[in-house]
Amino acid sequence: MERRRRNWAGNLTFRAERIHRPSSLAELRRLVAHAPRIRALGTAHSFSDVADGPGDLVCFDRLPGAIEVDGERSAVRVGAGVRYADLGRVLHEKGLALPNLGSLPHISVVGSCATATHGSGDGCGGLATAVREIEMVTADGDLAVLRRGASGASPGADAFSGAVVSLGALGVVVRATLDTVPAFDMRQYVYEGLPADALDDHFTEITSSGYSVSLFTTWRGPVIDRVWVKRRVDGGGRPAPPGPERFGAQPADGPRHPVAGLSSVHCTEQLGVRGPWFERLPHFRPDATPSSGEELQAEYLVPRRHAVDVFRALDAVRDRIAPAVQVSEIRTVAADDLWLSPAYRRDTVAFHFTWVADAAAVLPVMALVEERLEPFAARPHWGKLFTVPPRVLRPLYERLPDFQRLAHHYDPAGKFRNGFLDRHLLGEA
Repeated sequence: MERRRRNWAGNLTFRAERIHRPSSLAELRRLVAHAPRIRALGTAHSFSDVADGPGDLVCFDRLPGAIEVDGERSAVRVGAGVRYADLGRVLHEKGLALPNLGSLPHISVVGSCATATHGSGDGCGGLATAVREIEMVTADGDLAVLRRGASGASPGADAFSGAVVSLGALGVVVRATLDTVPAFDMRQYVYEGLPADALDDHFTEITSSGYSVSLFTTWRGPVIDRVWVKRRVDGGGRPAPPGPERFGAQPADGPRHPVAGLSSVHCTEQLGVRGPWFERLPHFRPDATPSSGEELQAEYLVPRRHAVDVFRALDAVRDRIAPAVQVSEIRTVAADDLWLSPAYRRDTVAFHFTWVADAAAVLPVMALVEERLEPFAARPHWGKLFTVPPRVLRPLYERLPDFQRLAHHYDPAGKFRNGFLDRHLLGEA
């Protein structure tokens, strides 16, 4: 047990008086059963207080980090402490892969899925869409298993869709089983200086120019500063789709970091060098500092049909955004059926902001961004900073009443609730 801890960014000190590190599932079950209030803490990469709580916190770094590959079922079962960096290498050695990864391989699988973390790609859902089964310790210390497609189980046949992205409200997830696909190689390219006007008529052509595409802008002019294109190497002699150079961008003459001025040594290999999926889909290497290391972050996900209008709405106030931002990333995410996912039932475009590490300077600008985005039904990322009020946020999730009932079913006394859940989802609006 340890006391007090800060999150990765250092903008949040967890309020919990005790942080537990159980070494077995039995010990964890006893902890949960006897704790009045308890929350699970992953790798602490969230910028919001989604994982914090008024009682105890539990970490998983001393639990067995099991990775069980089942090639016949095209699945892998992972423990709660497993990070994508560790999982990727194991899967690749078995000839398997995950459909997508986030920009950071440092984060835990279970925590990322619970908060609807995502990567990029027109045909790629968020990371949680790979989950086919979860095992969680419930409020009384019992172990519950929920499976995709299960029928007839209380509290409802579609409870699984409400439980995968649960923000820790239902219990402590200890294992997850994920879908896998055959392993594949990729090449990563960076282009610079894409005129912003190219988005007006060619947004889909640009975002479909690779398996995963990210657009980076500093809002310091009518330009997309960099476009990162990650392409699968599938063989068969098929030509690659036209890249952003078709619309005025130029290939970078060397490796780049998303944040201008920072060393590319922290980033995954570029310049079209072939490599395995787990070393190309993330932007950053697992042994290096992710992003800039000194930052705050926010992200808002809007229906894809509004992508260009949203960009224009933000570009109109770029003189306010630019001084407070290090870089913004624009990514696409395919629709899913997970109740609390920001991509629930809508193809989505995510507008991510890596802010300067100065809350006083950032918060007024973030409020302006949210004001500009409100007409477009923007759903904020649960693990990032946002100030969207409940009256605006809650109607964006049509299955929220079902999720509230699901939370009451698994946690009637509110053992897993915290201030974040009460403010945004479960408390009085």
